[in-house]
Amino acid sequence: MAEQTRRRVLKVAAGVAAIATIRANISPAHADQDVEAHGLSAFGDLAYAPDFKHFRYIDPNAPKGGTFSQIGPGREYNQNFLTFNSLNSYILKGDAAQGMELTFATLMVRCGDEPDAMYGLAAAKVRRSADGLTYTFFIRPDAKFHDGTRLTARDVAFSLNLLKEKGHPIITQLLRDLTSAKANGDASVTVSFAPKRARDVPLFVAGLPIFSQAYYTTKPFEESTLDVPLGSGAYKVGRFEVGRFIEYERVKNWWGAELPVSRGQNNFDIVRFEYYRDREIGFEGFTADNYLFREEFT
Repeated sequence: MAEQTRRRVLKVAAGVAAIATIRANISPAHADQDVEAHGLSAFGDLAYAPDFKHFRYIDPNAPKGGTFSQIGPGREYNQNFLTFNSLNSYILKGDAAQGMELTFATLMVRCGDEPDAMYGLAAAKVRRSADGLTYTFFIRPDAKFHDGTRLTARDVAFSLNLLKEKGHPIITQLLRDLTSAKANGDASVTVSFAPKRARDVPLFVAGLPIFSQAYYTTKPFEESTLDVPLGSGAYKVGRFEVGRFIEYERVKNWWGAELPVSRGQNNFDIVRFEYYRDREIGFEGFTADNYLFREEFT
C-alpha cells in the first residue's frame, strides 16, 4: 500500500511539473491576444467546427412548401397571445403580433443542441478581446434587407443604440452593460461592455434584430403601428387581419438560406398565427382543423 502511494505521488508531481513547463512556454503576449471565432459561447469552447455544414439535428434536404398554422406557444416583449394591433415587437406600446422576429436577421443564431452557443448569421465571425469587454462582429457582404439594400455594420450599430435607448424595458434592462456600439465602416461593428458584465450579455446582443437605419430615418421607432417594417430575415409579413390572424411568407432566394446556421430550416412557405379571445373556443378551432398546432398548458 505504501509503494502504491509513492507511485501516485510521483505521478502527480510529474503532472504538475509538465503543466508548469507548458505555462512557462506560453508568452504573456500570446495569452493576451484577441480571439477570433465563427461563434460565441458563454462557456468558451464551441461544439461545431468553423467549416460545419449544418446543425446535427437538421435534415439539410428537408422539402420546402406548405403552410404551418398554430396558436403561438410563446411570445416576446410586447407580443400578445389573444390579439394584436401593432407590428412593432420591440417597444412597450401596443400589442404586437407574434412571430415578428421571423422577419429580422440577427448577428448570430442559437444552436438547438448546444446550450448558450451561437453561430454566425449576418456576422461571419467575431473577434473578442482578451478581457472579454470588446467584441468586433464582421458583417457578411451579401446580407440584405427585403428591399435589396445591403445590411451593413452601420445598421447593426444603429439598431443596438436604438434598442438601448428606446427599446422595450426588458431589452433596455438587459443592455445596461452595453457601453457602446460603433460601426467601423460598412464591414464591421465594435461592441463594448462594462467591466464585470453579465456572462450572457454578448449572446443577448448577438441575438437582437437588425433594423434598417435608412427606414427609421423617416419613421419613428417608438410608435405602435401596423406599418410593415423593413426586415432582412427568412420571412416577411404577408396577409393579416387584426386580432384574427397573421401570415409570414418565406422569402424566396433569401441571402442566408444556404448558410450553415440556416440550411435545412425555414421550410414552410407560410407560417400563420391564429388568434382566439377565449382559449376554449381556440381549442374548438383546433378540433375543427382550423389550424395545425396547439401546445396545451393545462
